[in-house]
Amino acid sequence: MIFDTHAHYTDEAFDEDRNELIQSLRDGRVGLVMNNSCDAASSEAALALSEKYPFIYAAVGWHPEGAEEFDEGCVEKLRRWAKHPKVRAIGEIGLDYYYETPERELQKRVFRRQLELAAELGLPVVVHDREAHEDCMEILRAFPEVRGEFHCYSGSAEMAKEILARGWYLGFTGVITFKNARKAIEVLEICPPERILIETDCPYLAPVPLRGKRNDSRNLIYVAERIAEIKGMSTQEVICLTTENGKRFFGIE
Repeated sequence: MIFDTHAHYTDEAFDEDRNELIQSLRDGRVGLVMNNSCDAASSEAALALSEKYPFIYAAVGWHPEGAEEFDEGCVEKLRRWAKHPKVRAIGEIGLDYYYETPERELQKRVFRRQLELAAELGLPVVVHDREAHEDCMEILRAFPEVRGEFHCYSGSAEMAKEILARGWYLGFTGVITFKNARKAIEVLEICPPERILIETDCPYLAPVPLRGKRNDSRNLIYVAERIAEIKGMSTQEVICLTTENGKRFFGIE
C-alpha cells in the first residue's frame, strides 16, 4: 500500500475527472493520501475530499504565495479546521523566494504565526522551502517543540543533517528520477530509511518516464523504484517503509 504524503487533488488540473481519478487510485496500489492546502479555499476543499473518501486525509494552511491575504481571521479558521478528525497537519507553509512577491518579511511573519499555531495545537507541519533555506532554518530553530517534514526537499546534505537531527522527515518526489537530481540523491543517500516520505506534489513533478505530464499518486511507484535502487532495498520494502513512516508522522492508525 502506497502512501502519497503530499498531493493537491483540489487543484484545478483535476476539475474534469477528479472523482474518477481518486476512485482509481486503489487500483494503482495507493492506500493513503495526504491532501495539502494553500489557502482558505483549498483547505475547505481538502476537508470536503477527506470526508468523501476514507483514505484521504487533510493538511490545512497558507502557502507563502498567499501570505498577503493572511490575517488573524485566517488563524481562527485554521484553529477551527484543525478540530476535524481528518486534519493531521498544518501545511503547506513556509517561504518561497523564487519570485519577488509576496514581500519576504511578510512571508516570514505568516510562517511564524502558523508555526505558533502548530505548537499550540500539537500538530506537525509540512514545510515549503523554495530558495529560502537559511531563513527557513533560522525561523524553525525558534520552534524546537514543533515537529515536521520538509516537503520536496531541495536543500543541501548539510542542512538535511540538521533537519534530521531535529527528528524531522524529508519528502522525496519525482525529482529524484530526473537526470539533474544529483543534490537530491546525495541527500537521499544520507537520509535514514525511517525518515523518508514519498510524495507526488501532484499535479506537479511527474517522474520519469512521465515527466511533463499531469502527475497523480499512481506514479509514486517510479519514485519508490528509484529510492530502492539508491538505498539497496526492494521496491516493496520502500513502499512498506515509507507508508509506515507517513502513518507515524501524521498519527494515522
